[in-house]
Amino acid sequence: MSRADDDRLHDLVLLRKVRDRIDRDYATPLDVESLASGIGFSAGHLSREFKAAYGESPYSYLMTRRIERAMTLLRRGDFSVTEVCFAVGYGSLGTFTTRFTELVGMSPGRYRREGCEPLAGLPGIITMRATKPVRNREVSRSDGE
Repeated sequence: MSRADDDRLHDLVLLRKVRDRIDRDYATPLDVESLASGIGFSAGHLSREFKAAYGESPYSYLMTRRIERAMTLLRRGDFSVTEVCFAVGYGSLGTFTTRFTELVGMSPGRYRREGCEPLAGLPGIITMRATKPVRNREVSRSDGE
């Protein structure tokens, strides 16, 4: 293995640590600067390398992770939209609703009411795959909501 290969492998290990931290701590305040300093990268370098490795920025990955968890909590039905908003790390109901609608294609309230009906009784892995938010592009809004 060449030195460049060793360096790339080392960087990928560090990027995986960042992704794992986002997956684990998504509901806490996280920013690119603190994620980067945790592995000895600058914020810009982390953003470039993370996007090259995973196809999206660390911030976008964090937001999508929060929405994925919100979808799960909303499907359960025992939390209000506001409770879900704060449970997944958003500080603003408006921001949460906007981002949720962009990624899922319907508001969190509507998703809570209607989003899980066709999935009742399916195994968790199927539900998770079928309800994964769209990344890197917005859902077309055709329902007029």
